[in-house]
Amino acid sequence: MARPPRPILNRELIARTALALIDRHGAEGASMRRVAQKLNVNPTSLYNHVADRAAMIEDVRALVSARIDSAPLRESTWEEGLLEWARSYRLAFARHPRAIPLLMTTRASTPVLLAEYEDFAVAAEAAGWPTDDVLPLLTAFESFILGSVLDMSGPTVVFDPTGQEEQFPRFTAAYATLEDHDAADPIATRAFERGLAMLVSSARPPKVHSSRRSPSQKAR
Repeated sequence: MARPPRPILNRELIARTALALIDRHGAEGASMRRVAQKLNVNPTSLYNHVADRAAMIEDVRALVSARIDSAPLRESTWEEGLLEWARSYRLAFARHPRAIPLLMTTRASTPVLLAEYEDFAVAAEAAGWPTDDVLPLLTAFESFILGSVLDMSGPTVVFDPTGQEEQFPRFTAAYATLEDHDAADPIATRAFERGLAMLVSSARPPKVHSSRRSPSQKAR
């Protein structure tokens, strides 16, 4: 039998298979055994392409993160860049919400994502943030974005004051306004845009930071 022109297995195929299993089963889908079973190969065959499960998870992270667009952080104003970057980040993970708990609890080292983090760091320092504030600032945005994805992947509304209207009248009134909104514009999306606007409006460093410039800023 002639040898096939290309290997049956490769890293991208393994990662895409793992991601599909994660979408279906959550973190439990990210096992070498399950991926091998799905591909109808022996688990040892996977190790010819990925070193271990951690490496496979990083390949999954790369697939998801590749859809995040950090170009606006390089090309637009600080505030506009944050808005566009955050929206693309949310959309990228909205396709794979069940991957979030797994990817948030494993070390991120894939160059695809680190390149986007580099764009964020450069933009943040250019806006006046000192280097030691870059990671807290990035984490604040990521926590909000990924929390929003989890929110939009759950029930449209998770709270319900029905039967307790007299006890909680103002919250009941707020809850009642949901009937006036278009179902195509879910509360999760409106909450994301409102929260993002609040984050971006405070994304300039306080004036007290002006004396704590990063080394690269001091050199300018």
